[in-house]
Amino acid sequence: MTSTTPSTASPLALPDSHGLAPLARRLRCYEPPPPSGQTDRQQPETLDSSETGAGQGSEIAPESLRRRPRSTRAAVLICLFEGSGGGGEGDLRVLLTKRASTLSAHPGEVSLPGGKREEGDADDIATALREAKEEIGLDPSLVEVVTVLQPFVTKIGITVVPVVGILADKNSYHPATNPAEVEAIFDAPLEMFLHDENRRAEEREWMGDKYLLHRFDHQTADKKYEIFALTAGILIRTASVVYQRPPAFAERCPKFWHS
Repeated sequence: MTSTTPSTASPLALPDSHGLAPLARRLRCYEPPPPSGQTDRQQPETLDSSETGAGQGSEIAPESLRRRPRSTRAAVLICLFEGSGGGGEGDLRVLLTKRASTLSAHPGEVSLPGGKREEGDADDIATALREAKEEIGLDPSLVEVVTVLQPFVTKIGITVVPVVGILADKNSYHPATNPAEVEAIFDAPLEMFLHDENRRAEEREWMGDKYLLHRFDHQTADKKYEIFALTAGILIRTASVVYQRPPAFAERCPKFWHS
């Protein structure tokens, strides 16, 4: 399978004068850690974006993952932009959604734009950008994809690939929710996922592995959101890569996420 690089998939380039240009250059050089191995698991026939958040980074997935059917791969878009404070990397925010309450799976939960890979998708990047356009009306031409992070594998064996992109001009994006899938669009500071404030965790166990699932509370002007489980895990990892430091708390993520 041919690997996909952000440079070929995203022709947009931030001007050197843009506050996030140094971050974009650094993330293009990012190399995720190698996978630690893979255990075969029974695969479902269908996939919901809440189980995922992502798509297809063949250059970083083990061979057993690359052989899996398309329906077991997904991609999420981690869309970063500069906050109104104009503080560059110190004022990064990330777009999030609240899933429609009418959905049969995970109604009303917070997720990243994303979902399963479809037959016409060239790669994980294409999946993430297509899903973001379908769910929140984000035109792919507004996003510069800068890197693809290490895939996450869910408990039921779905490979979720986080695709990181930068929205250079937030004012050029006019949010448009797909009411069948999304109830609300909001944003949160990326750095909050490295802080211990407004966070709690619960211990879980799976096949003898004890791990933590983190929950973050985020208050907007008029609503309170809870960001947890896989979405929180992906954002903790993203923030650690972007800010080049670990979280201020014990992460203890599930081993199966990167097995």
